[in-house]
Amino acid sequence: MEKTITPLGSRFRGYLPVIVDIETGGFNPKKNPLLEIAAVIVELNNHGNLEITERHACHVIPFQNSELDESALKFNKIDPYHPFRMAIQEKDALDKLFKPIKKAVKRNDCTRAILVGHNPAFDISFLNAAIQRTQIKRSPFHPFSTFDTATLGGLVYQQTVLAKIAAAAGLNWDSDQAHSALYDAEQTATLFCKIVNRWKKLESLESDTEMKFGSDIAES
Repeated sequence: MEKTITPLGSRFRGYLPVIVDIETGGFNPKKNPLLEIAAVIVELNNHGNLEITERHACHVIPFQNSELDESALKFNKIDPYHPFRMAIQEKDALDKLFKPIKKAVKRNDCTRAILVGHNPAFDISFLNAAIQRTQIKRSPFHPFSTFDTATLGGLVYQQTVLAKIAAAAGLNWDSDQAHSALYDAEQTATLFCKIVNRWKKLESLESDTEMKFGSDIAES
């Protein structure tokens, strides 16, 4: 990983963007289990652009007495009890993901992480429910604030569906891999970086234009 030129603490009001995608066994965070969770960390490179620096993912064993919605499993094509999933308990999965996130928060001089997701209300509701169930005391994430790439995609690319935003942004999209937590998190992270870096370029162009305009006025 390249050393960041400037910690992100000054870019997003003390928050470190961490892109999260969660695949579940239904739509009720209290009753349906978390089955896959992925977290992608983004940081500034030596050119001052945001890029992916770390990827972490876990398959998760459904929590005790949870309910599985067959329509959700048909959609994400997950067999929760398949032996090759190498799934781990919910608390172990959160501990595994939170450790590198906390380190990234610290090295970027941030106060905490902020969840970046595509329609993130779903992901943060399941994440918060899992945190409560497992009685984890110190989550690195803000409990309710999020960044939404559906909103950003609508603003920049006039699309709100992740696959359509990716196409509009010139990114590759593999429908066969979609709805895997890690794949969706990586695609969302790539999109988020592209939008943030594009905004940076627009700010620079705007600043250059204002300087040129001011110089032209002074010379006239």
